[in-house]
Formats: sequence, structure tokens, C-alpha cells
Amino acid sequence: MTNVINYLAEGSAEKLPLEHGNNLLLPMPYDLVWSAVAFAVIIFLFWKFVLPKYSEVLAEREDTISSGIQNAAEAEAKAAAAREEYNAQLAEARAEAAQIREEARDKGKEIIAEKTAEATAEYNRIVASGEKQLQAQREQVITELRRDMGQTSISLAELLLGQQLSENVTRSGTIDSFLNELDTVAPAGK
Repeated sequence: MTNVINYLAEGSAEKLPLEHGNNLLLPMPYDLVWSAVAFAVIIFLFWKFVLPKYSEVLAEREDTISSGIQNAAEAEAKAAAAREEYNAQLAEARAEAAQIREEARDKGKEIIAEKTAEATAEYNRIVASGEKQLQAQREQVITELRRDMGQTSISLAELLLGQQLSENVTRSGTIDSFLNELDTVAPAGK
């Protein structure tokens, strides 16, 4: 430190570096040179190492984004195709359901017509059977009535004649003649 004081005290003609003052707007030339060298080294390192990595990352991002957009477009196309296929299947199912309903209606009409025909046939069979039974019962009642009328007429004839008809031949001849008269009288009475 003494050397500096001695140097300053000697008053040499040389000026000290900061003696004339520092310009705030314009740095010293040696600062400009060294700053330019440092800036050139930084730019060179940036150009040589950082910029290629940055370009590589940007290219990867661009590829990722473009593949994402392409995948989205493909997915959208697949979704549209699936939607169209779904709509086609839905329309086909609706048409098939309408056809099944129509077939069911036709089948129902056929079954109704078939059952109606069966019911009509059964009705006719039952009516015919009833008429046959009625005819048979009627003939049976007529036969019973003739027999009862024959017995009644014989009893009445015995009372009137005062004698008893003992012979079967006489009895059956009397009954037959009475029934014949009854047959001729009955239709006229109707």
C-alpha cells in the first residue's frame, strides 16, 4: 500500500485509469472487446449445442402434435363410421321389428279365423248332436205316450164295454187301431 501512495505522491504524468471519470453511457474499450469475445463464445456454444437440441425438441413436439391431430382425425372418422353403422343397424332393426309385428298380426288373424272356424264347426256339431238327441227323445216320448195311451185306451175300453180284453191279439189290434186313429187326428190338430 505504501507503493500506491508513493506512486500517487510522485505525481507522474501518467493518469490513472479512473482519474478522468467513468462514462455511464459508453463503457471502456477493453470492456467492449472482452464482452464481445464472451458474447461470441456464448453465441458459438449456443449455436453448437443448445440450438440443435432445441430444434430437435421442437421437431419432436411438432411430430407429436401432428400425429395427435392425425389420430384424432382417424378416431373421428372411425366414430362417424361407427355412428353410420349404428344408424344402419338401428334402421334395419326397426324394419325387422315392423315386419315381425306385421307377421304377428297376420298370424293372429289366421289363428282367429282358424279358431272361429273350429268354433263354428264345434257349434254346428253340438247343435246337430242336440237335434239328434232331441229327435231321439221325442221319438222315445212318442213311443212312451203311445204305450201309455194304448194302456189308457184299453182301460177305458174295458170300463166302457164292461168286459176285460184278455187276449194279446185282441189287445194289440185294439191298440194299433187306436194309435192309427190318433196319428190321423194329431196332424189335423196341429
